[in-house]
Amino acid sequence: MIVGDVLFRDSIGRTDLPGGDMDTLIRSIHEELFPLGDDVIVYSGHGPETTIGREKQKNPFLR
Repeated sequence: MIVGDVLFRDSIGRTDLPGGDMDTLIRSIHEELFPLGDDVIVYSGHGPETTIGREKQKNPFLR
């Protein structure tokens, strides 16, 4: 899945820019991305690929 700058390996997108909202971003990841399954490969806007399962377990913003 291509997620742009929403989810990164061990991180999430920025929320300090105009219109950014940390609660909305985290809720969207939990509600929209996590249900897709742990084996789904995630390609972000930059950086290494990851999986939904890895981010559930290791991403400090999402645990």
